[in-house]
Amino acid sequence: MGIDREEAERFLYHEARLMDEHQYDEWESLWTDDAIYWVPCNADDIDPTRHVSIIYDDRARIGHRVARLKSGEALTQDPPSPLRRLISNIEVTEAENGDIDVRSNFIVIEVRREQRIWAGRTLHRLRREQGGLRGGLLKMAAKKVLLVNNDLELPPLGFLI
Repeated sequence: MGIDREEAERFLYHEARLMDEHQYDEWESLWTDDAIYWVPCNADDIDPTRHVSIIYDDRARIGHRVARLKSGEALTQDPPSPLRRLISNIEVTEAENGDIDVRSNFIVIEVRREQRIWAGRTLHRLRREQGGLRGGLLKMAAKKVLLVNNDLELPPLGFLI
């Protein structure tokens, strides 16, 4: 296997810290050029090309999302919400073409006029690219966030889930 559980955990914790601390450029740098960022709604395994999703971004849209968050034009995040996330139940399995699938549960605490709690499961597909330690940098080729309440009406998710 290309990475072990400890390396996968470090990656997830690092990504969580970048999101919680609004380090958008650093977070954006974690993605591969062909990445997909997907948050389904109404069901976990819908076809995102035929059904509405909360988020379904390719690499260019991820860049636009980051630019908007940094610009101050994302009114739901001006100022940015204080965030803290907890990650648990991390499972690492080998995927096709040498990629690694990492599944984990999460809880995100967001404070915006009131405290909100978001919970779910995240599926990361990690890929090792050239450079860095241990034969290459880990990057996200895909991230799918399965919110527990994705079938309910949700307030705006202006922050990075």
